[in-house]
Order: sequence, then structure tokens, then C-alpha cells
Amino acid sequence: MLAHEVVLRYGKSTVVDGASIRLSPGEVTALIGPNGSGKSTLLRSMARLHERAAGVITLSNSHGEAREISTLNGRTFAHEVTLFAQSHATPEGLAVADIVAFGRHPYRRGFSGLSDADHAAIASAMELTGTTSMSRKAAGELSGGELQRVWLAVCLAQQTNVVLLDEPTNHLDLRYQVETLDLVHDLARQDRLAIGIVLHDLNQAAALADRLVLMKHGRVYVSGTPAEVLTADNLSEVYEIPVQVLSDKQNGLLRIEPVSRHRMS
Repeated sequence: MLAHEVVLRYGKSTVVDGASIRLSPGEVTALIGPNGSGKSTLLRSMARLHERAAGVITLSNSHGEAREISTLNGRTFAHEVTLFAQSHATPEGLAVADIVAFGRHPYRRGFSGLSDADHAAIASAMELTGTTSMSRKAAGELSGGELQRVWLAVCLAQQTNVVLLDEPTNHLDLRYQVETLDLVHDLARQDRLAIGIVLHDLNQAAALADRLVLMKHGRVYVSGTPAEVLTADNLSEVYEIPVQVLSDKQNGLLRIEPVSRHRMS
């Protein structure tokens, strides 16, 4: 999936200005940057949820032919791209398994019931997200973190080749943060999916992503590998605070440490 020179606006205000990003099969691409830098809005435009003022966004088919996403019908697009959004309305009264079944909507015809393939996809998605044990629970009984995992299961049940994730670790405790990021890694490496993910935690981004897109004021400030993007100069400039970037001697991973006023004194 390729977004090229995308411009996005809210009313007359430009919130994304000429941003380009490529999502490749088998790779995790993380969008990082301060609040208001345009990360989530850019991701939503790639999911056709925010109208573009300019630029093109294309998907390649199995023959390598690039298709502008605006030309695809809704069912075709939903077979290829799914989005995990930051917030959802809680569907009161519905059981978890019924919510996860929403992910199979693009594959159903009319009022037909769930097929064997649908049931298999739902079961797999719930197992991957650790939600199987709560399958009969009502949504209103769940915590914010549990609901977060349920909505991730909805996305996985959709079985697309492109997965867009907007802060999927939000509301999750430490265990499920780690398990969710491990799952994202496996979806890229084992299932060869193209993953685009918005993350605020720079250490998570450093550990997970193959490529990073660092945004500032709606523009791509720099993109590349974690080592190329996560430098003290880049981060200090974009976040407007002194930042140290260290390398872990045991695993070689980068560790980002903002420098507070108290540490500087």
C-alpha cells in the first residue's frame, strides 16, 4: 500500500501536508510523532475514512498492479484493508463472539448466516487476542482493556493483507501490551501482512518496527529504519525536549530517554 503526497484537511486547516508512506508485506511500519502531528489522520485516510484534498493512495493486487483505493468498491476494499481505530462505541447487549463476527461482514451475502470459514476466522481471531474465554460475556461487562482486545479480534477476523492499527496498546496493561506487539510482529513475519501502526511509545516503536515515519506538524520529518530515524537530534527537534538515545548492550535495541528539567539541573 502506498500513500503519496497526501494532503488532508479539517475544514480550512491543513493537518497533513504532502505526506508519503509505503506499507510492504512482511514489514511493520510505525508512525510516530507528537500529538497533533497527523499520524492518526493519515492512517484514517488510508482506510478511506478521511477525504483527501490531494495525493494518491494505491493498493497493489496479486499481479503487482497498483489500484487507486477510491476506485475500489466497498466489499473489495474491506477484503484487503482493515483499521483498528482508537475508540469505538460499546455495543451494549452484544456478546463478545457476536462483536468479533462483525469482522466477517464483508464476506457475507444478504442475510445469510455465518459459514464454516466465518466461524473458523472468528475462533482464530479470538484465540490470537486472548478473548476466547470471554466469548459469551456481554460487552458492557468488559473493562476498557478487554474491549480493546475484542476490537482487535474484529480486525483480525476480517483477514486482510493490510492491517492499520491506531494505538492498539492504549488501555492495555503491561502483559497485553507485550502480547499485542508480539502478535503484530508475528502477523508481519509469519503471515506476511503489511502493517501500519501508530505508536506513542518510542521504545515500543524501536523494538517492533522495521521502518519508522516521524511526523511533525503534518509533514513527514524523516523516515527510514529505527537507527536512521531515532536519533537524539531528530527526536529533540520534533518533540522539542532534550532526548537521549542509548543502545542496549545485550540486545542492541535502541532506548529513548527524554531528559527532564530535574535531570538537567
